[in-house]
Amino acid sequence: MSPTSETSVNPLGNQAEPPRPSVAEVEEELTAHVQALAGPDARPRPEQLAAVTALVADRKRTLLVARTGFGKSAVYFSATRMLRDRGWGPTIVISPLLALMRDQVSAASALGIKAATINSANIDSWDEIEDQIANDDIDLLLIAPERLANPGFRERVFSLMLSRPFALVCDEAHCISDWGHDFRPDYLRLRRVIDELPGWAPVLATTATANQRVTDDIATQLGDDTVVLRTTLDRESLHCSVIELADDSERLAWLAENLGDLEGSGIIYALTVDQALTTAAWLRERGHDVAAYSGQSTPDEREDLERRLRNNEMKALVATSALGMGYDKSDLAFCVHLGMPPTPVAYYQQIGRAGRGIDHAEVIAMPRPVEDERVWAWFESVSLPSAEVCHRVLSHLDPKSSTSIPRLEAAVNMGRSRLSTLLNILDVQGAVRRVKGGYLLSNEGWEYDAELAQRLRSLRADEADQMRNYPAHEGCRLRYMRELLDDADAEDCGRCDRCVAAAGGASRFNVEPSAIAMAEARGHLRGVDIAVDPRRQWAPSLDEPKGKIKPEFQANLGRALARLGDGGWDPVVADLLEGRATEIPPELVQGIIGILKRWDWKQRPTWICAMPSRRNGKVIDALANEIGRLGKLPVYRPLSRNSSAGWQHEQANSAHQLANVWGLIEVDESQLPDRPVFDGPVLLFDDTADSRWTITVAADLLRKAGSGPVLPFVLRTR
Repeated sequence: MSPTSETSVNPLGNQAEPPRPSVAEVEEELTAHVQALAGPDARPRPEQLAAVTALVADRKRTLLVARTGFGKSAVYFSATRMLRDRGWGPTIVISPLLALMRDQVSAASALGIKAATINSANIDSWDEIEDQIANDDIDLLLIAPERLANPGFRERVFSLMLSRPFALVCDEAHCISDWGHDFRPDYLRLRRVIDELPGWAPVLATTATANQRVTDDIATQLGDDTVVLRTTLDRESLHCSVIELADDSERLAWLAENLGDLEGSGIIYALTVDQALTTAAWLRERGHDVAAYSGQSTPDEREDLERRLRNNEMKALVATSALGMGYDKSDLAFCVHLGMPPTPVAYYQQIGRAGRGIDHAEVIAMPRPVEDERVWAWFESVSLPSAEVCHRVLSHLDPKSSTSIPRLEAAVNMGRSRLSTLLNILDVQGAVRRVKGGYLLSNEGWEYDAELAQRLRSLRADEADQMRNYPAHEGCRLRYMRELLDDADAEDCGRCDRCVAAAGGASRFNVEPSAIAMAEARGHLRGVDIAVDPRRQWAPSLDEPKGKIKPEFQANLGRALARLGDGGWDPVVADLLEGRATEIPPELVQGIIGILKRWDWKQRPTWICAMPSRRNGKVIDALANEIGRLGKLPVYRPLSRNSSAGWQHEQANSAHQLANVWGLIEVDESQLPDRPVFDGPVLLFDDTADSRWTITVAADLLRKAGSGPVLPFVLRTR
């Protein structure tokens, strides 16, 4: 598949090679450009000069591996200015990052470069931008790699770009490599675009996050004569420390007591959206000016938060990896990790946000060993599908009739996100073809690369071990990371907590938070009322039921005591559900009572229904009885469940989750309470709510049997 259509021929192949500037002209113009970007005293770095010379004068395909803050964007800004001044078409920059795109559009204007971006955040502007491209009014076009998968974009825009000479830039190029920590399937399409360009067309790949294996892989894909330029990864401003604490209450207490002592503004990284929201709320309660930033933030919210942090209008953003590559704030003074990324490359890339233009920046790691492992395991599960899974998906596709993702979900036990990613990979590899309404099975042959998959699994396991070893590593922190990234110049930094201790210096931080702060943090973590939203639509898995769930048969808004990995009630719930606690802790009962007291229901429950559970039945029964005793509510057990069903946690999508419980839960009407108790609201008590289909089906059955409103309460949700 070509970037324009299945049958098109690259029009550049018949064009004469445009004239080249001399090496002296490149150096003179680059110097002027760097000064316009960075100030009158700035001078190009040797690697910047080498990269622009290779691109513009020598027309070589070039890979630039340089630390964050080095000035990689200045290379393609300058090259774009030189080429446009000589009659070339726009430069295309492939970037996966909205934050980077916004920054680039603004920064490029310093060289008189008119930049524009086409991405999911500015759909309303696409037509106008495409008209500007057609009129040659755009100098630099930034697009997300996913745009290459869109047939309409390829036909309208990319074919027009290919009608004149242009330069191509692949930013965050580690995404093009199978070995990269952030591999993205749509970057595979970029390989084909590169292959179809004439040899003299300038191609630049840039990244700050590539070890030697990834560097070699990218260079091979660019071409045999690729110029590889690699700089040292040392960041003289970074002062690395590790603070190991027992649980999240201690970690949040430490943050609250020490955040104000950190100079300037910075980023606190969290591994999940919920963790970011909870941490930001806690720190705001303690008087710190912070906000949460994640993939759930709207484009306008992201842009405003990035601006406020850049202007030092707030102390910190508590962010997921959504605020990562591409965000540029030269005076970012600290980077704290509340939990660790699964790879050294990802960690080094994130800490590289700090200390770009200042002499001192604190980098603090606060590992969460148990919680980190759970999150890493989830990342692993969605990134490397097995051969069996791939062939199962292909077996449900047809070469003539398209199949939608919802229909595939009903046939294949995979989650929506994981299934979409797999289909994207299979599309790029030629096994399937994306069309309107879904996917077709391709006629092209396809084989699962089992050897590559095994090598990648081994690599991921090694990288996880490297991150596990980081907190306990006895040598220099920064050297450890640089050596893992194959930096030949790695040496002891003399600044990290290990180096300072080895020299007889004192720790920069008081590690022990106060008992009062820990108690208050624990109260915060345990005082968050977690909503369990009712499902309102049946999954498309069965002949019946279908469509919307009638409001009178829906569960009401429910509550959960804990969220998996929340650091508050979750460790207590985990001990109970996993058999480590032999008795129900009184504090857990009080926690449940607290939630029930705060619950703003319209009418108090008149009875409790204990859900049947194969795994935690005794726990549910005991807790239901205790809550009933304390609340003076009768407890009934009218529901039964067929034990021959599969485990709900093994069902990966809604279609299979619903099918696994529909028809397998029954109501024994002889066990229902008498009226008027039965007419009132019922507290439906269960252990976990992952998919919410069990409580949805139970609510449907109880309401159809004549019960009043169903109020679900679970010990833990995800």
